[in-house]
Amino acid sequence: MKATVTMDHGMTFLGTADTGFTLQMDASPSVGGDNSGFRPMELLLVGLGGCTAMDVISILRKKRQEVTGLEVKLDAQQAGEHPHVFTHITVKYIVRGHNVDEKAVARAIELSKTRYCPAQAMLAMATTIENTYEILEEEKEVISG
Repeated sequence: MKATVTMDHGMTFLGTADTGFTLQMDASPSVGGDNSGFRPMELLLVGLGGCTAMDVISILRKKRQEVTGLEVKLDAQQAGEHPHVFTHITVKYIVRGHNVDEKAVARAIELSKTRYCPAQAMLAMATTIENTYEILEEEKEVISG
């Protein structure tokens, strides 16, 4: 895997990965940025969320769970002093669907954490990651004729 980060202007940088996709990063005005993109630490958190979300939905689909939506909310605490590393991350999975089995959700999250998600495995070497979940029952649409 390779990536390139190139300065655009001020504190704005463009990151490009092997896939060819580009995203913009920037800093706050207090350090010379103009608030026009992700902060690098935000990208770490979003990367963790995307990695584990893809694992969990894939596992739940293989378990034939009727999931209609998945949201992963992440909350990271950072050290007060430089380099402001993450000191604790909470990952909350909100699963929506019809008769979704709680055991299947717990197992999918566990498998993502311990086996499949490299972002979670890497960040877990540096900080504590706490996983929680909530299952919301969706009402099935009734089609009347």
